[in-house]
Amino acid sequence: MATRWIFLIALGYYVMINLQWYHYKIMRVLFRHHKQKWHLFYFVFPVIYFILIPNNLYCYIGLYLYVVLLGVWIFYLSKRLVLTSRILRFFGLYIAFILFNELLLLKVAEYSILIQIVYLFPLFISIALSSLIERILLNRYKKLALDKLESMPNLTIIAVTGSYGKTSLKNFLFQMLQEGFKVYATPRSVNTLTGIIADINQNLSPLTDIYIVEAGARGAGDIKEIVDLLSPQIAVVGKIGEAHIEYFKSIENIYSAKYEILESKELSRAYIYEGNIQPSHCPVRIVNFPKNASEIVATLEGTSFVLKIDGKKLEFKTRILGAFNVINISAAIAVAKDLGVSEEHLIKRVQKLEPINHRLSKITVNEKIILDDSYNGNLDGMLEAIRLSSLHKGKKIIVTPGLVESSKEANIQLAEAISEVFDLAIITGELNSKLLRKHIRKPQKIVLKDKSHIEHILKTTTDSGNLILFANDAPSYI
Repeated sequence: MATRWIFLIALGYYVMINLQWYHYKIMRVLFRHHKQKWHLFYFVFPVIYFILIPNNLYCYIGLYLYVVLLGVWIFYLSKRLVLTSRILRFFGLYIAFILFNELLLLKVAEYSILIQIVYLFPLFISIALSSLIERILLNRYKKLALDKLESMPNLTIIAVTGSYGKTSLKNFLFQMLQEGFKVYATPRSVNTLTGIIADINQNLSPLTDIYIVEAGARGAGDIKEIVDLLSPQIAVVGKIGEAHIEYFKSIENIYSAKYEILESKELSRAYIYEGNIQPSHCPVRIVNFPKNASEIVATLEGTSFVLKIDGKKLEFKTRILGAFNVINISAAIAVAKDLGVSEEHLIKRVQKLEPINHRLSKITVNEKIILDDSYNGNLDGMLEAIRLSSLHKGKKIIVTPGLVESSKEANIQLAEAISEVFDLAIITGELNSKLLRKHIRKPQKIVLKDKSHIEHILKTTTDSGNLILFANDAPSYI
């Protein structure tokens, strides 16, 4: 019985870690998992073995071997199971159902395939019941969040979306507004309905003047749910492109999903990147950005540009790297200006903007220049990071898994750009390794399936004065 318990718990662990990775969407785990072979090795084959092999020594050896192999697999994961309240509730239910099942089958001694299948029932019952409980709890927490927002009638809510740069745009907005208002923004990359509800209930202060919320989407209706909860007065739509196109199927579907942000019943202003296809219908006036941006100079030291505001040319300088960030900064400037920030303060606040961690931030370690762009996963951003790297005179190294949730053509374009600039390309993970290895021709190439070796590789292949670009970072399940 102990062997069976250990096996069932291990099986449950595998199921829940995959569900957590894919935001508890069962269909995504089943059909959009980036490493389907894991399901065969760590679920399908073990379950078949458990059902077909009688309860003898060979069965016990096989089940213990599975647990050991799963433990080794977990050890090498870069993103392990986080023991959230949801996970703890699931395992509480699961263990209770396993115990109930054991008591129910206590007097059944003989082996049969049917009995072995019945032993697996607690897993599937617990998944279904856990999902139902979480839905009930979410509705309760949503009601609490709505009540809290209604108790703050003077709160201005700014909702930010787009395919690229949402988190950077949100943080620039926060920094531009925090000197004149009591501003709070959703932390890190929290951008789902569940995460926003939790953030409102746990972190939003009743004294807040402006709440800046990042709204993400993996399908139609995701942003609409967030808008229905928040009813933002201001919407900011950054650059829209083919990010997550494997979920949306077409660029038209992406636009449709992102423009759900304009359906807020309290909307008074909308700021939309001028390079996007503009919405066919919007209930309020649209302000495009970065309108009249010119003289953009982006180096490894920072970025400068000129914006024409109310007929006057204003020059802005910032430590933020990347010409593409002019889009995000100009959006923050447009919103801040309309909220009453003077031209003089706009210039000063842009100058004081702090880089966002892991988004083209530059640090120097042991006389090596590190460009940390590990949270950037779009082609435009990665190409700009490569261009900036080309400005460095010494040896240049790139560490990248390529583009995730993107097209083959985009990864080929990325590989060709890498070929022109870098002396060494360290390709991490299996997802794009064959494609990148084929199309990165000039630099020396190292393929690493296990990212735990990166530090050793960099120590042995780099010297002071080198530049190292970390371009995107994919967790091991991708």
